[in-house]
Amino acid sequence: MNATTKKNQSASERSEQRMMKAATQDRYGDAEVIQISTVPVPNVGDEDVLLKVHAAGVHPGDWHLMTGKPYLMRLFGVGFRRPKEQTRGSDVSGTVVAVGSGVTEFAVGDEVFGVATGSFAEYASSKERWLVRKPAVVSFEEAAVVTTSAVTALQALRKGELKEGQRVLVIGASGGVGSFAVQLAKSMGATVTAVCSTRNIKRVRGLGADDVIDYTKQNLEAIAHDFDLVLDIAGSRPVSALRRMLAERGALVLVGGEGGGNLFGAVTRNFTIAAQAPFVKQRLVGMFAMVRKNDLEVLRGHVEAETLRPLIDTVYPLEAAADALRHVGSNHARGKIALSVTPSA
Repeated sequence: MNATTKKNQSASERSEQRMMKAATQDRYGDAEVIQISTVPVPNVGDEDVLLKVHAAGVHPGDWHLMTGKPYLMRLFGVGFRRPKEQTRGSDVSGTVVAVGSGVTEFAVGDEVFGVATGSFAEYASSKERWLVRKPAVVSFEEAAVVTTSAVTALQALRKGELKEGQRVLVIGASGGVGSFAVQLAKSMGATVTAVCSTRNIKRVRGLGADDVIDYTKQNLEAIAHDFDLVLDIAGSRPVSALRRMLAERGALVLVGGEGGGNLFGAVTRNFTIAAQAPFVKQRLVGMFAMVRKNDLEVLRGHVEAETLRPLIDTVYPLEAAADALRHVGSNHARGKIALSVTPSA
């Protein structure tokens, strides 16, 4: 299929208004608010890329957007009384079925992954800057779970200014972000100590961790000391305890987290490190990851080189999106959760 044919096909697809299945919500709440609805396929603007969704990644951010908690996030454009975007999901992999006139990098038939608006659906709209080509060495489900978690891990290691030969402690190593952080830190030449529960030790060692601490049987605070970088992923330990695990000029990076109440959530610990950081030798950093195309290209390179392997706990069908979100909300996922989507003809 040549470029002209693809563009003509794209224009034809844009002119048709079709319907699709999607996981939607019209109010905040627990997973019971998620329903499978029939909604219009997104229109394609000049800068848009329309995807036939093959798979979507599910991450804790989807859970928080579903519940509307912590309440602080409602002040940042997601909807104060109810969700502004009713179709859930952002991480995606799929096939391009239509492109806008301003799109130059992708054409109909290209397989891609990245982020899209409302990826828990048969079709989703994205932007050229949010997508990269899917490596052939992974499935659509594996590609779909990379974006948010792996970008977060990559940016966290950069925030910590990790260098070759340094020692890094990854707390929460068996989860989505943690499993990517272990692999990326190893690829950067670090010595990695991973923290997880007993059932995940073998899994985490398989990612390349040099040492593993079983927090259910070992006292982490008693044995973890002098690390150049500590990544605390989705944790709730006091900042004072985490600082004792650092070298004199080590770096602590807080990545997400739970607890802290319904108003501020995990941001509460960020307030703590912001108050302490100017007065200590250690570097204390809180972060919120932003998906950037150049980071997606870096991750694509790692996936193609097989130095980054997505670990999937469970793949749910689109119709079970509520169950997938419950699983993520339980904080017991081993790796990533994905939705497999089979679009209607």
